[in-house]
Amino acid sequence: MSFPVKAVIFDWAGTMIDFGCRAPVMALQRLFADAGVDISEAEARADMGRAKRDHIRALLAMPRIADAWRARHGAAASEADVDRLHDAVEPLMRAAAADCAGLVPGAAETVQRLKDAGVRIASSTGYTRAMMADILPLAAEQGYAPEFVVCAGETAEGRPSPLMMWKALVELGVWPSAACIKVDDAPVGIAEGREAGSWTIGVAASGNGVGFDYCALRKLDAAERDRLVLASADALRAAGADYVIDSVADLWPVVETIAARIATGERPGR
Repeated sequence: MSFPVKAVIFDWAGTMIDFGCRAPVMALQRLFADAGVDISEAEARADMGRAKRDHIRALLAMPRIADAWRARHGAAASEADVDRLHDAVEPLMRAAAADCAGLVPGAAETVQRLKDAGVRIASSTGYTRAMMADILPLAAEQGYAPEFVVCAGETAEGRPSPLMMWKALVELGVWPSAACIKVDDAPVGIAEGREAGSWTIGVAASGNGVGFDYCALRKLDAAERDRLVLASADALRAAGADYVIDSVADLWPVVETIAARIATGERPGR
């Protein structure tokens, strides 16, 4: 009998690569600093997971940043400003992402276990194709090469719409979506999976919600580490995640649980 889970669609930064989701923060802070408006790490992380154009637009709409932009540039940010910032962020993102392209520990082993069970593997990301250009070969060298990758700008809308995930499933030739899983570190990615009608698994420790790289997280006081991971997990559950784990290293037992639920006729989000 075939395995009940047909496909897993992974996010990238904070989920499969870049433990702590550091690259987008570094690029966005540099981008806005170059434009004369400093932004905090917390502000950069607030809308993480969205397509970068949408992310920039959301940052410019934050009241403090909007006021700072007006004070610096003499007018409110316009769509032309969004266009210029998006054009400028691509090389910054490409450089930062390539520097932070290490796989999350256990990611390659988890993917191999899924493949052994006949599960198809694809991905969706808030990065553009240009931003992914260096990441894809670096990830492949480390043992992770999804069958299909959907990038920001390749569907009419990005997250939280389900279009990128649906595109991935169409390209894989896999259905129903209720036999598939979305794995993501950001609430907007969980929303994407729910809108697509798939099971959703949030990763709490490795992603944007905590924001520390692997070594830095391990060096934290245990109580502080637990507090940060719990807060991240709570945000993912609030977004509707069916399950929350620390990282993709913990994924396979949850996939087996979901497979058993699918086999009994259960559907996600219930």
